[in-house]
Amino acid sequence: MAFLDRSQIAETPSRSPVARGKELFAGILIVALVATVGIRNVVPTDALAPAIVTLLFAVAALTAGFALLCRRDRYRIMWFDLAGSLTFIGVVLSVLIEPDQMVRLFALTNQPE
Repeated sequence: MAFLDRSQIAETPSRSPVARGKELFAGILIVALVATVGIRNVVPTDALAPAIVTLLFAVAALTAGFALLCRRDRYRIMWFDLAGSLTFIGVVLSVLIEPDQMVRLFALTNQPE
């Protein structure tokens, strides 16, 4: 019955920890969406798009900073990919912003236009 004992044939390789990049990216986008809904009541409607883009760039910068602190190469690359994806989304959304919207975001409200 030696052919039924498979423990001597080969040991199964231990699996490395799984990087959950898709779930993490979806979580970051959900947090950005919730923050957008929260920001909607604070900033004017014209300034909502610049605020969202600024939020995405800030989260991308934090993600890249965390990637620099990461020790394992596999996870470090995943964090840099997430930061790059968030930056790309911010750049794509910034195309939709008109220059007047940016001026309204930083202008004083007491001055007439």
